[in-house]
Amino acid sequence: MAAAGGGGAPRALSQKETDIQMMLAADVHLGTKNCDFQMERYVFKRRTDGIYIINLGKTWEKLQLAARVIVAIENPQDIIVQSARPYGQRAVLKFAQYTGAHAIAGRHTPGTFTNQLQTSFSEPRLLILTDPRTDHQPIKESALGNIPTIAFCDTDSPMRYVDIGIPANNKGRNSIGCLFWLLARMVLQMRGTILPGHKWEVMVDLFFYRDPEEAKEEEEAAAAPEFAAITDYQAPEQWGGDQWTSDVAQPVAVGGTGAEWGAAAAPVPTGDGWDPAGAPPPPVEGAVPPAVAPTGWDPAAQPPAQGWE
Repeated sequence: MAAAGGGGAPRALSQKETDIQMMLAADVHLGTKNCDFQMERYVFKRRTDGIYIINLGKTWEKLQLAARVIVAIENPQDIIVQSARPYGQRAVLKFAQYTGAHAIAGRHTPGTFTNQLQTSFSEPRLLILTDPRTDHQPIKESALGNIPTIAFCDTDSPMRYVDIGIPANNKGRNSIGCLFWLLARMVLQMRGTILPGHKWEVMVDLFFYRDPEEAKEEEEAAAAPEFAAITDYQAPEQWGGDQWTSDVAQPVAVGGTGAEWGAAAAPVPTGDGWDPAGAPPPPVEGAVPPAVAPTGWDPAAQPPAQGWE
């Protein structure tokens, strides 16, 4: 910070200087090794490694111009903000959420601005793009439909059919998010939503691209329960001996003492009149089996028993 009045207290930075510092931190000023002839006016210098440096003062002025154009449109739904690059899709959705514009994130369907038979046909009054090279199809259709176009242009971006080109780095995830955040804040300030001299409570991180795998890992880590250490554990010697035996019934001895385990069990009489029969003796060779007396169940007489053959 520069000192005010030669050695006094450091003066507060203006909004433009603060925005330029944010753009420097987000690498908005870094271009490519190639430069289009229409982008030479926005180049500040060229580094020794061949990278062109963009003049951020002109970038901030072009952001102000684009914000004035956006505010001049009465219905925000007539503005389409579009990005086919993955790094700009989250920023596009957030910009549309806070400004009321219509967002198209992902691939552009050919004929959206020219074919009236399509269900997704629309005639916007303004088109905002992230990269003229990637979004070449909507630029061609907007030229056929006389739709003014605002685009973030790098040093090697084609400027054909682009009405307002904002010189900036349109290839970095932080750069794209920072540019859309600044443009959305300027629009809200000009509409009066944000009071002059007040900061916007929305963080610029919300406009940055997030890797789906990283976001999934963060959600899993946040959803996982935290297992605390068990502090109320009691040692076995702290347990009383009577607390386990007081409510348990003693086992009932069956069959007398231990000396009578080998004795045969006495037959138990039943109430139906049947006598329990013991096990039959083993047969003896040459002996005649006794005759079986009739039980009365079969009316026919039983045949006499025959000898062993």
